[in-house]
Amino acid sequence: MTKQETRLKKAHVFLLKHPKVQALGGIILMGTNEVVKGIPTAYTDGLNKRYGEEFLAKLKDEEINGLVLHENGHVFFRHVTHQKKLFKEDPKLANIAADFVVNDMIVEMGDKNIVLPEGALYNPMFHNWSMVKVYNYLKERKKEGGKGQGGQGGGQGQPQDNGSQGGEPINNSGGQGITDIDQLMNNLNNYDSLDKHDYEAGSEMDEKKVGEAIDKALREGGLLAGILGGNRNRQIEQLLEPKVDWREALRDFVMAQCAGRSDYSWRQFNKRQVANDIYMPTVINETIGEIVVAIDTSGSIGGVQLTEFASELASICDSVTPDKVRVLWWDTKVHGEQLFQGNYAGLAHMLKPVGGGGTIVSCVSEYLNKKAIKSECVVVFTDGYLEDKIEWNHSDPVLWMVTQNTHFEPPVGKKVIMEGGE
Repeated sequence: MTKQETRLKKAHVFLLKHPKVQALGGIILMGTNEVVKGIPTAYTDGLNKRYGEEFLAKLKDEEINGLVLHENGHVFFRHVTHQKKLFKEDPKLANIAADFVVNDMIVEMGDKNIVLPEGALYNPMFHNWSMVKVYNYLKERKKEGGKGQGGQGGGQGQPQDNGSQGGEPINNSGGQGITDIDQLMNNLNNYDSLDKHDYEAGSEMDEKKVGEAIDKALREGGLLAGILGGNRNRQIEQLLEPKVDWREALRDFVMAQCAGRSDYSWRQFNKRQVANDIYMPTVINETIGEIVVAIDTSGSIGGVQLTEFASELASICDSVTPDKVRVLWWDTKVHGEQLFQGNYAGLAHMLKPVGGGGTIVSCVSEYLNKKAIKSECVVVFTDGYLEDKIEWNHSDPVLWMVTQNTHFEPPVGKKVIMEGGE
């Protein structure tokens, strides 16, 4: 074992014993952890971790601890395997967004023995943001040519090309200080830290199997941490919560509420059974009523998220065939509605959002009651950042599809987090 391999192993042992990191023990032990010559910094393909021997030699022990936690952070947040769309669209921005998320968690720990290597990307404006939310913010800044409010400044120097691989830049803008977002965006063309081949390696993995392995590792680590009295921060707590496929949850809810109601008639026998001298009544299906879909137009829900949601809803409607689908557009009030009947195949392309102000979901309940709208169920599509006291007095079953604020607790009904929609 070389000196740097020994130091890496020492970092693993330290983190496995750390009360705030014990829950991630299974993640740290997943895949391979190797020290390799010729790697400028470090990288992961979403499962395996590689560390540059020369790079490790330049770091202090506490920085190696931070580096190891950084790489494993990308694994348990599933940045490489789960956010394939973002990496395909703009690998550089996806890479930067992922780093801001992981480094926020590390800085939040506030442990002097776990320190990010000098120049790591960090800015408190991204505290508790998801990778998707950071990416969308940076994407808008890029469209504006890097102009606009850059959050808190204070980064030392400009971003530099460190040649790191696999979407894991470590050494770019001024230590564990604050990255100057304006400098970062204005020098984006000179910022090159992604090796696409490592992303391609991650994209070839079976996302479902990797996800299941990560979930298992988190459960085992969480159990160990509980036994040993360890504690966890907010991000790790969320990762330990059971994951639900939002598409399946939406389909199950709508189909359960809109299941065809059946009655029987003896006026006409079931022809298929008469041939066997069996006389059974004919089944008569009653018409299913309408579905109400209330969509938040406060501005924080992306078009891709809305399209995915609407496409899934259209597919569900083709199965349960409701009499109609009423779409309400709201922010601080209901600004308008669209009514669809019969053919729902093109629903996602026919939506015409109106509004875009604040967010007061109580207006939806008020609108439904005022208009005396009776439905099979109500689906509220929102970012989850709503008023403190929600007045919801409508009696129909309701499902809350939440894209961002996972801490939101609805006053009635069920909540489903639209994973990846933040």
